[in-house]
Amino acid sequence: MENQDTGTRFETRLQQFFWELADTTRFAGRVIRVTFRGRYEWTEFRRQCYVIGLKTLGLISITTFIMGLVLTIQTRPVMADLGADAWVPGVIMVAIIREISPVIGALIFAGKVGSGIGAELGSMRVTDQIDAMEVSGTNPLKYLVATRVLATTLMVPLLVFYGDGVAFIGSFAGMNIGYSISLKLFLTQALDQLIYLDVIPATIKTFFFGFAIGVISCYKGYYTTGGTQGVGSAANSAVVISSVVIFILDLIAVQITEIII
Repeated sequence: MENQDTGTRFETRLQQFFWELADTTRFAGRVIRVTFRGRYEWTEFRRQCYVIGLKTLGLISITTFIMGLVLTIQTRPVMADLGADAWVPGVIMVAIIREISPVIGALIFAGKVGSGIGAELGSMRVTDQIDAMEVSGTNPLKYLVATRVLATTLMVPLLVFYGDGVAFIGSFAGMNIGYSISLKLFLTQALDQLIYLDVIPATIKTFFFGFAIGVISCYKGYYTTGGTQGVGSAANSAVVISSVVIFILDLIAVQITEIII
């Protein structure tokens, strides 16, 4: 009897997952249509870009610097034992640009910005502010959602590029701990290992990461129910689901990249 109840609960949750996936997909389609229809809210879009970028800049800076520093410190002794010291900058840069910086940057973005969007729109929903916008003739989907989704789609790649540069500085600092290397030599060794196929796929997938974070966070906030408790649940769900989707998209991107290469 207990096994039957467990199986029933699993089937119910699975059905709920696919229903929510379908609703999110339809929501994304509505957002895309609204974005390219009529006058766009450029003022709100610029404000969202500024707020989103500024909100994440400090955390991205600290995380990527430490990431480049720690990876270099841990990798250099192993490479030195193999007599491949000159490969350390290139190996670190390829790893950071292809995988580490896009994924870690997107996860940080989802945790910091995604939760904020979910909580903000959720509080607007439970306090009837979104309903008031609809009554007053303002399209909340266009003003609140489309601007945030486009802002996240554009800001994630820019923040990842910025994170790559900060990680480069952290790696250079790590190479100079107990070992002296000039910036010119470090830059030469790092860029020698990079090719366009390292940079282009990593850049393309960050746009999908940003779009997914924006859509999921806005969807969770826009359809929040249950008062203040629902707002917290929406913020938490936005982060968790966005993080899972980032890993899934990254897996798909890696498979496509391997086929192309």
